[in-house]
Amino acid sequence: MTSHDSASAEQNACCNCLSRRRFLQVSSAGAVGLTLADQVGHAGEPEDRIAAATLRPDPHVRVAVAVLRVKPPYWLGWPGTSYDVEGWREKYLQETRRTAAEQHLRLEVADAPLEDDAAVNAFVENLKADAPDGVLVILQHLGVWSWAERIAAAGVPTIVFSPIGTSFTGHIARFSWQQGVYVLSGLDFSAVEQALRMVRAKRMFEESRVLVVSGNQRAESVLECLGTKVRTIPRRVFQEWFERQPVTPEVREVVARVKKAAAKVVEPTDRDFLNAARAYVTAKRLMKAEQANALSMDCLGMVSARVMPTPPCLAWSLLQDQGVTGGCEADLFAAVSLMFSSYVFDKPGFINDPVADTARNELVAAHCVCGTRLNGFDKPAEPFILRTHSESDVGVSIQTLWRAGQPVTLVRFQNPTQLILDTGTVTGNVDTPPAGGCRTSVRIRMDRVDDARDVLGFHQVVFYGNHRREVEAFCQLYGLKVVHSPERHVA
Repeated sequence: MTSHDSASAEQNACCNCLSRRRFLQVSSAGAVGLTLADQVGHAGEPEDRIAAATLRPDPHVRVAVAVLRVKPPYWLGWPGTSYDVEGWREKYLQETRRTAAEQHLRLEVADAPLEDDAAVNAFVENLKADAPDGVLVILQHLGVWSWAERIAAAGVPTIVFSPIGTSFTGHIARFSWQQGVYVLSGLDFSAVEQALRMVRAKRMFEESRVLVVSGNQRAESVLECLGTKVRTIPRRVFQEWFERQPVTPEVREVVARVKKAAAKVVEPTDRDFLNAARAYVTAKRLMKAEQANALSMDCLGMVSARVMPTPPCLAWSLLQDQGVTGGCEADLFAAVSLMFSSYVFDKPGFINDPVADTARNELVAAHCVCGTRLNGFDKPAEPFILRTHSESDVGVSIQTLWRAGQPVTLVRFQNPTQLILDTGTVTGNVDTPPAGGCRTSVRIRMDRVDDARDVLGFHQVVFYGNHRREVEAFCQLYGLKVVHSPERHVA
């Protein structure tokens, strides 16, 4: 057992030894604060509603774009004399502009196609003089790959779109594996859209600050490679802000909205709902004050120490559905992994404690925080049930019902430069009871891992879609190392 696992187990045991009634009795400070807030209304504080979307980074992203080709008209050779060179150039540039508008990218498109060494060299010199965040190169001839390699050598992350008819396997066999390069050979332009989303995501990491609420000291640091800022603040700060947070109209509206959307409510009381919504509003206000875009908190420690009457499970789930990371147990790299699914794929991730169901040879991913918009932030939510936090039986937790048959990706940053990557398929959900553990528990049949006991990592982040190749591409673009769980057990 790791030190992190040991600490978590110790916290869990402390939580489990308290009955619900006893917990509410000993959490008198939080309970009294709620009663007073009800009596005095705003308690002298304004109704300063903060839209969660404003906490998500929206960086300036510059992408240089160039079309490479030999000077037409063509005679023989791929893509062929019949290929509408100008028509497809305009089509692909139009698609690129549409994507840029959707993703808020600033395009810097070369005035004309690059058709000779002089034009390519001038483009490269411009990249070196004022480097953008990424380069998109669109090929229109077999004979221009040396130019694409010259552009990539400028050191700017380079996406090369090679429509079928502009490359053989030999053209890409070496170059496509080069760090800082992502070669897309095909006809599906949505792959280019996803590649540009990677460039945007890297800038989002660079413009993000993660707020870690833990311990009793303040500290500042920056994660290498990703460029993400980390601010640690004392645990008591969140507690103090929560105690000052009254039951405002926003708090009551959050409760009403969540109850209305749920398939059903099982354990939570009215007090649980109000405290959970107060935690959500508190989190937004504190993040804004600290200029943070994501947070992770020592939530189990606060509940086990009886300084909070509610864990922030519902609050974190609500943030996740709006593209803002709320991470558990002050686990920084779990939070970074949640940011990864959010920034790169526009989907909420699910941090989990991994359990091996040896009878079924499946992984059970379990936790009490889970978003519901698993298909994407702008897509309909999956059905969910409102429960208490399982280990303490207080507060509000979302039990999201994952769709059987849905492919999923598992990602876990081990450090700023390395991540674990696996994939699988959802086979169903596990209820508590009869099971113990956390409220959202998802069964996953793993790909390329013969035995579920061998799945690597703890607090992996699971999200919809088999994105193995895209995750590997992001890591290749930005110099991250990828590790997979072993396909076969090694004694």
